[in-house]
Amino acid sequence: MKVLVVRFSSIGDIVLTTPVVRGLKKQLGAEVHYLTKSNFQEVLASNPHIDQLHLLNPTNWSAIVALLKAEKFDYIIDLHHNVRTLKLKLALGVKAYSFDKLNIQKWLLVNLKIDRMPALHIVDRYLACVKPLGVNKDLEGLDYFIASNDEVSMSSLPLAFQNGYIGLVIGAQHFTKRLPKEKLFELLQHLTQPVIILGGPTDAELAEELCKLAPTRIYNACGKYNLNQSASLVKQAQKIICNDTGLMHIAAAFQKEIHLLWGNTIPAFGMGPYASNNTYHYEVADLNCRPCSKIGFQQCPKGHFNCMNLQDITKLIGQVN
Repeated sequence: MKVLVVRFSSIGDIVLTTPVVRGLKKQLGAEVHYLTKSNFQEVLASNPHIDQLHLLNPTNWSAIVALLKAEKFDYIIDLHHNVRTLKLKLALGVKAYSFDKLNIQKWLLVNLKIDRMPALHIVDRYLACVKPLGVNKDLEGLDYFIASNDEVSMSSLPLAFQNGYIGLVIGAQHFTKRLPKEKLFELLQHLTQPVIILGGPTDAELAEELCKLAPTRIYNACGKYNLNQSASLVKQAQKIICNDTGLMHIAAAFQKEIHLLWGNTIPAFGMGPYASNNTYHYEVADLNCRPCSKIGFQQCPKGHFNCMNLQDITKLIGQVN
């Protein structure tokens, strides 16, 4: 059996598809191909359950379609389910199983605050796509594989961090998922353990400001490591404090203790840490504007950003220290 799994983006969503990939390989012995965008190659490059990774970029759509058509797949597992994947399925002309995005239910929850979302994690909804093929939930959680050359040695870190640290993820694609700077300062002033700040290059300037609070106890890793090296730092952390973002799902794959701050999104979307028995959730209850989006915005639509500005940092500190 030869199967093509499709998920174009993003980091967290791709990590959440790994139980499907593992099930296809380990339970069915399928030859598993995976199509994603080229900028997410790192997420899957070392996954041993994928036989071939196909990478889409802005200029190679026709070439990718021709290549995939020549592979003569038995099935397509469409875990993205958008207009582009519809075009792909029509072009390949093989039987496909597609993920139900529940857009109507999400619209009702965002716009009318009517919750019709099923009490299922998105991973279990992904797995429903492959159940007709005989893949069953295996209770092994998420996968994340790091190539040996991307593993960050603890001995390469400053001395103060070599015996353990908390990972603090400050980045997120959307502003309304990020803890504000003032709250980050409050948090770091009261944490007693060494802290490594994790994020991308765009987070580096803020991280440098935060490091000035305690240069020997806070280390800025933003922009200094690639994605898999950052994942290695997550893997080796004692605890992870994070927003609703990709590194949170990587932390869940490594079964870390997670302290998760929810902003404009909510757990009812089914996108929290999967199969994680050690997660602490922090959200501002009874805000009639939450959720304001199923993804996020670059500014608070109401202007007050109370979903993050009213977070109880004292409670978080008490549970982390």
